[in-house]
Amino acid sequence: MTVESTAARKPRRSAGGKASTTGTKRTTRTTAKKGSETQLVQLLTPEGKRVKNAADAEYASYVDGITADELRALYRDMVLTRRFDAEATSLQRQGELGLWASLLGQEAAQIGSGRATREDDYVFPTYREHGVAWCRGVDPTNLLGMFRGVNNGGWDPNGNNFHLYTIVIGSQALHATGYAMGVAKDGADSAVIAYFGDGASSQGDVSEAFNFAAVYNAPVVFFCQNNQWAISESNEKQTRVPLYQRAQGFGFPGVRVDGNDVLASLAVTRWALERARRGEGPALIEAFTYRMGAHTTSDDPSRYRHDDERAAWEAKDPILRLRRHLEADGHADEAFFGELEAESEALGRRVREAVRAMPDPDRFAVFENVYADGHALVDEERAQFAAYQASFADSEGV
Repeated sequence: MTVESTAARKPRRSAGGKASTTGTKRTTRTTAKKGSETQLVQLLTPEGKRVKNAADAEYASYVDGITADELRALYRDMVLTRRFDAEATSLQRQGELGLWASLLGQEAAQIGSGRATREDDYVFPTYREHGVAWCRGVDPTNLLGMFRGVNNGGWDPNGNNFHLYTIVIGSQALHATGYAMGVAKDGADSAVIAYFGDGASSQGDVSEAFNFAAVYNAPVVFFCQNNQWAISESNEKQTRVPLYQRAQGFGFPGVRVDGNDVLASLAVTRWALERARRGEGPALIEAFTYRMGAHTTSDDPSRYRHDDERAAWEAKDPILRLRRHLEADGHADEAFFGELEAESEALGRRVREAVRAMPDPDRFAVFENVYADGHALVDEERAQFAAYQASFADSEGV
């Protein structure tokens, strides 16, 4: 299976015209070691086979001692995260949420990197890091209040060292860098990690964050989930070079990892966080993955990409990949998978009940706190909206 960027945009076709999912072509990258090159970091193939490449040995060492229990725990994390995500999507379709940003297909990148963090590390997410939130101990139901419109974030960031979701694209990279600079001044040995997507990599805030982090040797890891599409814009319309190579221009290492490989994501993030804690400065991780669903529930991906593209990436499904490995090595049996399925369904029920128990959002809250002293135009718009809402009540009484 190809894992280079062109594979997602232009799936190779067999003689019969179908997208090919056989073979392996791996993209080279430059590491922190001057003059050396290795392949995209992959420790678990799509078929679930552990691979040990000499070029990836430095990263592989961070998961060499992983146990069967830890592998099952990673699998459980991914399954439950996907179940929660699917339930949230359904709730939005039923009118219970105003919007939802699905992580479908990106579970390995999020769980692997999330489980690499220590309790005293600090995480700055975007609005799609539901798997990372799970790893940081944020209750899934707390993520939904904002998407229902009843709060601006349902958790205390300092309770889990997990910042509130950031809607403004790319700004959290600057927040993370500033926080990391403070961590360094305090003399702490913790690290900071900032998540963003391939689309956000085009924002000026991200470049500014890279520059400040490099100059001040900030203990921050930039984790880019390259899911191939910035809403409807493909990578080829955003960059002429692989995203991880941008780090070179700022003077710190960049690594491209197979984002559908939870072990590789875990290993590379552990490597980056540990070097940050040692005072060796920032690093950029590009997790090469794929958004199998829509950008958000307001998006229609069929307008800009083909079904065969998704089919090619479904063959690399991160959950199926780890399940194959667990089964092949005898680390999990049907009893384990059955119990996890039951737990998954229980989580779905809990999420549904929690959301439906939330209050309806205040329809007029959007007009409050726009201006400190009020504003004639806002007052006019509020009155128009009130009349519009009242028209529904009139029609119901007919």
